[in-house]
Order: sequence, then structure tokens, then C-alpha cells
Amino acid sequence: MTIYAVGDIHGHIEKLDHALALIEADGGRDAEVVFVGDYIDRGPDSRAVIERLATGQAKGRRWTCLKGNHDRLMEWFFHPDGPKQDPHILVGYHWLHKAFGGAETLASYGVDVPERIRLGDLAARARKHVPQDHIAFLRGLPLFHEAGPLLFVHAGIRPGVPLAEQAENDLVWIRDGFLDDETVHPHLVVHGHTPVETPTHFRNRVAIDSGAAFGRPLVPVACEGREIYALTEAGRVALTARGSPA
Repeated sequence: MTIYAVGDIHGHIEKLDHALALIEADGGRDAEVVFVGDYIDRGPDSRAVIERLATGQAKGRRWTCLKGNHDRLMEWFFHPDGPKQDPHILVGYHWLHKAFGGAETLASYGVDVPERIRLGDLAARARKHVPQDHIAFLRGLPLFHEAGPLLFVHAGIRPGVPLAEQAENDLVWIRDGFLDDETVHPHLVVHGHTPVETPTHFRNRVAIDSGAAFGRPLVPVACEGREIYALTEAGRVALTARGSPA
């Protein structure tokens, strides 16, 4: 059975539509598709991306949408008790910092960010423009998805820690300790979060954030067990694990 996966979209609805067209051309119109998170920020159409994904699920598409760190940043901005800061972020940074792109996401809902406004006041203003079902969509996103030999997750896992004991912060944020680890995990981990020029197989993990946020194409992959293929206009391209014979 083929499972398709799509990396970080970051508010680029036209790239999402193109990725879905590639999946359909591969025969995956009704197949299972896993989106590994970061649907918002940086790009111009975060609202449209959330709407497309939520509508697809509502219509019965077999789409599993996982939670990324950017999705959690927006979710926590609309926390019932007021904006909640992510403890993983460096001091001096926040969702609306230019490095994260929260202002672009709010702009897609018609909300501008004045130079001087309190976070609580801005969140209250934004609530009048952001549909409640979009916030509910973000809150309901799972952190990982198991499918046979594959584990789909946004950022990665803490090596050596059982899946049930993985920390949420690691699942949506981890880089150090995961990207440089060569441990053979119980699953082949398919993840986004850390951009690569094109989907890349690292033997124990497959990185599929192809840098849509930075002007590169959004390249979906087809997974046949542990065999992974990038989908291109010319068809499938097998991903050979780095360090393995071609």
C-alpha cells in the first residue's frame, strides 16, 4: 500500500495544490496522505492552506495532518487564557518575530500588527477574523502517525526513548541529537522541520521539508514500505539511502 507524505507548506497554497496534483498523477487520488506539519507562516496564504486541509478532511479524504512547531505557535497564540509563549524559543523571539512569520499568517486573515499593541489585545482582535474551526483544527493535530515500518512526525524523535514517552517539544522542535544520530530506530522516521534541497534519505530517517518557505518546490514523496520515492513532473525518483550502494 502506498502512503504519500508532504513536507512543510508554510502558507504556500499554490505549492500545496501542485503537490496534490503530483500525488493524483501518481495514482493517489484516494490514497492516504500524511502532512508533517508547518502549514502556516512565512508564505502569503496560510489561511487558504488550513482551509484546504480542513475541508479535505471534512470531505472524507484520507489525510492525516500532524502538528508542527509553527502550528503550535499559532495555536498557543490563541490559548484560552491569553497568548502562551513557547519555552523552546530563544529569549527575545516570539511567534510574531520576523524570523517566524506569524505576522504574515495574521495578514492572510486580514489582521495587521501595529508597532505598539499588547499581545492580549492583538489576540482578541485577531479572534474576530480567524475562524474558530481553524483554531480547533490546530488544537486537534496529532503529534505523530505510525504506519507499519514508518513513523511520520514533524521534527523527529529523541533517539532511544520509547514512542509513548517522547516529549512533545522534541516531536515538534528537535534537531540536535536527532539529525546527527545514526541509530537504527524501530521505524524509518519521515520528517520535516529541517529544510533540505530535495527529499533526502539518511538511512534511519527521510527528510522531506524541501524548503517551500524559501522559494523551493514542495516535493511530495511516495512510501512503499521502506522504499521512498520523490514525486516529480517526470514521475517517481527513488531515494537511495545515503551511504548505500546506488
